Amino acid sequence: MNMENKKARFEYFFIQEWEAGIVLKGTEIKSIREGRLNFKDSYARIIDNEVWLCNLHISPYEKGSYFNHEAERNRKLLLHSKEIKKMKSKIEEQGMTLIPKKIYINDAGKCKVIIALAKGKKNFDKRDSLQEKQMQRDNDRKLKSVD
Repeated sequence: MNMENKKARFEYFFIQEWEAGIVLKGTEIKSIREGRLNFKDSYARIIDNEVWLCNLHISPYEKGSYFNHEAERNRKLLLHSKEIKKMKSKIEEQGMTLIPKKIYINDAGKCKVIIALAKGKKNFDKRDSLQEKQMQRDNDRKLKSVD
């Protein structure tokens, strides 16, 4: 199971990445395994030397009855304190933000989040990204037509 935040690649430059565990309730992990999550407007914040994932929408589990979870609650990320200090200094110094880039379930069955230190793109940067994407598509089409 691999869910990627595709819009973040278009909106931000990624500077550095970290892999973090995420604290979930029972029905949340079941919804993630079904692929029922949405990254729209999600971000991470550092509060009291802990990293929290905000606005990540995990749809309620259909068979969860009254044990179900809230769809957009804040979820704690599990990182080492040294990593959190590095993140905090870079965010404060350079005005960057933490964005969830990818959520996946590893071989041991644990849910992991890759968060990235990101800097927002300007409009002309986005146009450059679109041009590169279009050129790549054109090249792929030419290669397929040659085969």
